Amino acid sequence: METFGHNQALDDAAASFDPLRPKLVRVAYRMLGSVADAEDMVQEAFIRWMRADRASVLEPEAFLRRTVTRLCLDQLKSARHQRETYIGPWLPDPIMQDEEEPEDVSLPLMLALERLSPLERAAFLLHDVFGLAFEEVATTIERDTAACRQLAARARTHVRETRSRFQVDKVRGLELAQAFFTASRTGDMKTLGAMLAADVSLHSDGGGKRYAALRPVFGFEDVFTLHRNLSALFEKHGSTLIRTGLINGLPGFVTREADGELQTTALDISDGKITAIYVMRNPDKLRHLN
Repeated sequence: METFGHNQALDDAAASFDPLRPKLVRVAYRMLGSVADAEDMVQEAFIRWMRADRASVLEPEAFLRRTVTRLCLDQLKSARHQRETYIGPWLPDPIMQDEEEPEDVSLPLMLALERLSPLERAAFLLHDVFGLAFEEVATTIERDTAACRQLAARARTHVRETRSRFQVDKVRGLELAQAFFTASRTGDMKTLGAMLAADVSLHSDGGGKRYAALRPVFGFEDVFTLHRNLSALFEKHGSTLIRTGLINGLPGFVTREADGELQTTALDISDGKITAIYVMRNPDKLRHLN
């Protein structure tokens, strides 16, 4: 009978939790920038949900969002230390999204959020992105309402430039992504050069697991030279396009490279020119795409 009772409790907990899981993963991923960590936080929240007096919880979604946010705040403390010892530039895990799905947190914005304190990040995401009232934010992060307003205001100042940038039309963006793939892999440097902005930058995340530039590459000449050198490698070893699509809100593509591993490339585009290139090569951050 104990086993039956346990199974029934598990089923009851899952029945109320599972419909909320996608929203909770969305919150956790935007807090942490890691798919695996986000799923771990949400799974831990489910364990706590099982142990909770669920009958006394009036708003399960708010209760679980608070639980996930607090778990993420704790996780960010250790993540900050890990980022300090990370090999090369750190980029958030790439997320492919449906073309019709609105993207509230783009890749450049997620990088801007990395410069915030954990509490600033939480206040900004909960209020500005997910639309919670400051009273709910205060309850979630256990600070008073006035403090939460200040946290969000400071965060807004840091990320204002990122959020106000012109967003390229999705169809046009994907066309440019396709053209960039073709030009970069075939060595069509004239076409590739015409696509790059004067202040273009390239950020590649190999995490010490695969070859990648250990520092961001800035400026047309250096980015162009890097791609000219890479084109010789692509000519010898090949690079297979799997699909184009939106990656963390930016047009881009997924490829299978010569070593058999996946790679994602996301393009930040402004006024028809590529202003930033984000390349994910770390296999640990690409597993979920398989």
